Amino acid sequence: MEEIKKKMGGELNDKEIVFSKAIKAGKRIYYLDVKKNRKEEMFLAITESKKIVMGEGEDSQVSFEKHKIFLYKEDFEKFMTGLTQAIDFINDKQGENVKTSKIIDSEPLPTSEEIKIDIDFE
Repeated sequence: MEEIKKKMGGELNDKEIVFSKAIKAGKRIYYLDVKKNRKEEMFLAITESKKIVMGEGEDSQVSFEKHKIFLYKEDFEKFMTGLTQAIDFINDKQGENVKTSKIIDSEPLPTSEEIKIDIDFE
């Protein structure tokens, strides 16, 4: 049982992250982590971390509320299409013009050994 706990612990999880990007947005931080599964297949783990302060002054306690989404390669195109449609809908309804072309980086495509995903939430 102890061996299983070690495998599930931080040491193994740190080794499986092959790329990471943190996006700070007010009280939230979004983490984009590219990880490898046991079959060496890569997937994207998106984590929203929100800082929560309870109490005031010296008695205040800080905690973080986290939510995760796992996005697999076969779903990237559908996810990006849906995300673009949702952003366009918000822009149309609220009159703001956040171009979805800003979401997709104009850098050259990565090689098969390098995956880079950079999404800005404005």
